Amino acid sequence: MWLGPEEVLVAHALWVTERANPFFVLQRRRGHGKGGGLTGLLVGTLDVVLDSSARVAPYRILHQTQDSQVYWTVACGSSRKEITKHWEWLENNLLQTLSIFDNEEDIITFVKGKIHGIIAEENKSLQPQGDEDPGKFKEAELKMRKQFGMPEGEKLVNYYSCSYWKGRVPRQGWLYLTVNHLCFYSFLLGKEVSLVVQWVDVTRLEKNATLLFPESIRVDTRDKELFFSMFLNISETFKLMEQLANLAMRQLLDSGGFLEDKALPRPVRPHRNISALKRDLDARAKNECYRAMFRLPRDEHLDGHTGCTLWTPFNKLHNPGQMFISNNYICFASKEEDACHLIIPLREVTIVEKADSSSVLPSPLSISTKSKMTFLFANLKDRDFLVQRISDFLQKMPSKQPGSSSSRSLSLGGGRASTVGPAPESLPAPQELPETPTSPTSPLCSRLSFGAQDVPTVSQGLLKVFQRHPAMEDLGAKGAKEKAKEEAWDIHFFEYGRGMCMYRTATTRQLVLKGIPESLRGELWLLFSGAWNEMVTHPGYYTELVEKSTGKYSLATEEIERDLHRSMPEHPAFQNELGIAALRRVLTAYAFRNPTIGYCQAMNIVTSVLLLYGSEEEAFWLLVALCERMLPDYYNTRVVGALVDQGIFEELTRDFLPQLSEKMQDLGVISSISLSWFLTLFLSVMPFESAVVIVDCFFYEGIKVILQVALAVLDANMEQLLDCSDEGEAMTVLGRYLDNVVNKQSISPPIPHLHALLTSGDEPPVEVDVFDLLKVSYEKFSSLRADDLEQMRFKQRLKVIQSLEDTAKRSVVRAIPGDIGFSIEELEDLYVVFKAKHMESQYWGSSRTAAAGHRDPSLPYLEQYRIDASQFQELFTSLTPWACGSHTPVLAGRMFRLLDQNRDLLINFKEFVTGMSAMYHGDLTEKLKALYKLHLPPALSPEEAESALEATHYFTEDSSSEASPLTSELDFFLPWEAQGRS
Repeated sequence: MWLGPEEVLVAHALWVTERANPFFVLQRRRGHGKGGGLTGLLVGTLDVVLDSSARVAPYRILHQTQDSQVYWTVACGSSRKEITKHWEWLENNLLQTLSIFDNEEDIITFVKGKIHGIIAEENKSLQPQGDEDPGKFKEAELKMRKQFGMPEGEKLVNYYSCSYWKGRVPRQGWLYLTVNHLCFYSFLLGKEVSLVVQWVDVTRLEKNATLLFPESIRVDTRDKELFFSMFLNISETFKLMEQLANLAMRQLLDSGGFLEDKALPRPVRPHRNISALKRDLDARAKNECYRAMFRLPRDEHLDGHTGCTLWTPFNKLHNPGQMFISNNYICFASKEEDACHLIIPLREVTIVEKADSSSVLPSPLSISTKSKMTFLFANLKDRDFLVQRISDFLQKMPSKQPGSSSSRSLSLGGGRASTVGPAPESLPAPQELPETPTSPTSPLCSRLSFGAQDVPTVSQGLLKVFQRHPAMEDLGAKGAKEKAKEEAWDIHFFEYGRGMCMYRTATTRQLVLKGIPESLRGELWLLFSGAWNEMVTHPGYYTELVEKSTGKYSLATEEIERDLHRSMPEHPAFQNELGIAALRRVLTAYAFRNPTIGYCQAMNIVTSVLLLYGSEEEAFWLLVALCERMLPDYYNTRVVGALVDQGIFEELTRDFLPQLSEKMQDLGVISSISLSWFLTLFLSVMPFESAVVIVDCFFYEGIKVILQVALAVLDANMEQLLDCSDEGEAMTVLGRYLDNVVNKQSISPPIPHLHALLTSGDEPPVEVDVFDLLKVSYEKFSSLRADDLEQMRFKQRLKVIQSLEDTAKRSVVRAIPGDIGFSIEELEDLYVVFKAKHMESQYWGSSRTAAAGHRDPSLPYLEQYRIDASQFQELFTSLTPWACGSHTPVLAGRMFRLLDQNRDLLINFKEFVTGMSAMYHGDLTEKLKALYKLHLPPALSPEEAESALEATHYFTEDSSSEASPLTSELDFFLPWEAQGRS
C-alpha cells in the first residue's frame, strides 16, 4: 500500500536492499524469506515479541536523492507481488519525469505531492456510495467551485491526482472533470497553475505516449495543447473525458445539454465513492453499447449482465458468453465473435423455469417463447436474483401484448409453475391493431384512414404490386438460384429459428452475403435493423402521425414535395400517384416525428427503396432505425454523421491504401464521393438491383459494410486513380466502375441506371459482379471492428463539429457590415466571448433563460447564439469603455433595450457588436449621439421613461432651473470622454 512519506534517518538498519535506482530503493525486512541467518532470526523474533498486533510489513520502498542522507517511506507491502506492482509503477511513471528536475528539493516536493495524491485517490475509492454524493466528494466539489469561480449549477463528475506538463516541467496537482469544464490546479513551492477549459472548445482528445511524456492524455483547443500524465488509472480517466467531450459536441450539434437520468436504478450493493453524475455517465455508456450491440430502441435501459452459457441446438454446444437483462429484453452475446447473438423480447416470453442443477449443467434456466422456442442457459451466478429480476420485468409488461392474450408462467422449481399476471401498477396497453403477428413472417396490415383526396396505400411492398415476377420455372438459371436461396433460408429458419428470437451466427452472415431472396428481404431488414421491435410495441403510432401531419405545411414538406418525383423516377412504382403518395406520407410523418431532422436530401432515395420491400408502416420504422440509430446525425441540415464517417474513410484509406491516400487528398475526391455513397448507401451511384445487396449487408452489419465496400472500390481502381490528373477524371473512373457493378442473380427486370457522361468511352467498361465486390471487401478489409469504428467516430466528431463551428464564426463575421469599425480579428475574438456567454446560459441559466436562449441549429448562423440582459450586463462591465461605478448597470440595461429592436429580450451577435462599435469607434460627436440615445425611449425602462417625461415637463415650465437630470448625467460623461478614454 502507498504510505504518506515519512522521514527515515537510518535506511539500512534491519533491512536488506533488493532493488535500487537513482530515486528509489526496494527493501526486504531481515528475517523474512530464506537465508536470513542469525540476524534475520533475531529481527523476526523482535518484530513478533515487541508488538504482535502491528507487525512490520516485510517489504517497503524508500525515496532517496543522491546527495541526501535522508530517506522517505512511500510504500510498503505484505507480499513480493504487491510491492513489485508499486515498484513497477514508480519506474514506469516517475523515473523519466524526475530526471528532468535539477533541484533536489523540487524532486522531493514532487514525489511527496504525487504520493499524497495517489493515497487520496485510493481512499476516495474505498468509501461506500450512498444515495447522495459522499462527504469527501462534496468537499472536492466545494473546493473546485471556490478555486475556479464556478456557480452552484456546475456539477463535479470526478477528480484525479495527476501532473500537468508546462513545457518540460511537470506540475503535480488535481484534475477536476465537471459537466461543462476541465479544470486543473497545482500549487508547489509558491508556483501556482490554474487551468479552465470548456469541453465545447476541445478540438482533440487522445491518449498517447511519447519519449518526452510518459503515458499521457492530450487535450487540444484552438489555441493551446495540454498534456496530463501520471494517473493512477489513466484508462478510466480518459473514458470519462471522452464522454464529457461527446456530450459537449452533442450540445453544439443540437443544443441538447446534459440532463441527469432520474430513471436510473439505485445500486443494489454499495458502490465505490463516485458521484451520482459519474454513476449516470457509466450507466449511459453501458446502455449505448448494449443498444448498439443488439439494435434496440433508444429508451431501453440495461439493468445488468452476467456470465453464462447458452445451449445452441444447431451445433449441440454450450457457448460461453454474457446474458444481458433490460426492462424489455433478454439478450445473449457469445465470447467468441460471431459465434452466437440472441435477442428475446419479454413480450414473447411465456415460461421462465429453473431446472435442477447437475455437474454437467449447473444452475440451468429455461426460457420459452410464443413461437415454441426454448432457450437453455446455464452456469448462472446468483440465479435466484436473476429470475426475480426477469419476473419483475414481466410483471410490468402490458397485460395484453400485440397478437396474443396468453398469460406467462414462471416455474421456480421442479414441475410447478406459477402464473405471472399483470402487476397492479402495470402500464396500460397501447392502442393495438386488430391482429399483429409476433414475428415479421407475414405482411403487417396497415389500416390507415385517410381523407378523400389521398390515395389509399397497400399493405405490402410496392415491388409486389408493380413488378409481377414470372414463375421461377420460367426464369431459368436465375429462378433456380433464387429458389435455392429461399430453400437455404428455410433450412436456416428451421435450425436457428425465425423472427426476433432467431439465433444469429456466422452462418446467418454467410447467407446474407449470398444475397437475401426478394420474398424475404423486407422481413429480414426489419429484424436485423431492430425496426420490428419498435413497430410492434407502437401499434397505431404511424397511423396517428399520418393523421396529425396530413395538411400541415412547413419547410420540410416543401422540400419533400420538390423531391418526390426525383426519388426513383425510373422505377414503375414511383411513376404513378400510389407510390408517390406513400412516399409523401412516410417522409412527412417522419418529419413530423423528428422536427430536428425534418427532411434531408437522400432520405427520399433511401425511403423509396424501403417502400419497395415493405408496407408504409414498415418503411417508416426502417427509416427511424436508419436516421436515429444506424446512421446517427446523417440526415440533418449539416449531415454531420456523414462528414464524420467521411473522416473515418479518409483515415482508413491512409491505413489500408497508403499509396493511394495522398493522391486522393490532392485530387479532393474523397469528400466528393463519400457523401453520396454513404448518405444513399450506394443506391444513387449503383444499379438498383446491385445496391440492394449492399443494403442487405448494411442492415446486418452496420456502417462497417459501407466503409469496406468503399475501400474495395478504391482498391479495384487504384491504378487508374493514380494516373488521374484532376477530380473530374477521378470521378469519371469511379462512376464508370460503379455503374457497371451488376447483380447477375437478380430476378427483377433491370432498371435503367445510366450516366451518359460517365459511361462514354471507346471501350465498354468491364462488368463487376456485386457478390465478387462484397467478397473482396470482406477478405481485405474485414478487420474493422465496431468498437474501433466508434472510437474513430468520436475523434472525427470533434474535428467535424469544431470545423463547422469555425465555418459558422466566419459566416457570422462576414455578415457584419464593413463600417462597424472592428477588424476581422477583433470581431472573431468578440464572437468567441459572445458565444461563451451564450453557452453559460445553457450550463447554468434558469429554466426561463435557458429556454429563451435555446439554440436552434436550423436558424441562420447569426441567430443561433443570443444573450439576455443579465449576460449583456456582464459583457458590458468587462468590455466596454463606459463601465464606471454605479452607472454601469443602468447604462447596460439601457443599451440592451436600445439594441433589442424586436423586443424578444434577446440580442444576437450583430446587435451586440453594433452597440460595442457605438462606444469604441467614431468621433466624439457620434459617441455623444449614442450616449444621448441612452437617455431616450426605447432605451429607458417604463419607470425611467415616466420619470424623464416628468423632468422634461418640469424643465419647460421652470426655465430658471439650472439643469435637468439629463444634463447632469451628460455633464458626468463629457469630461471623461474628452480625455480620450474611448
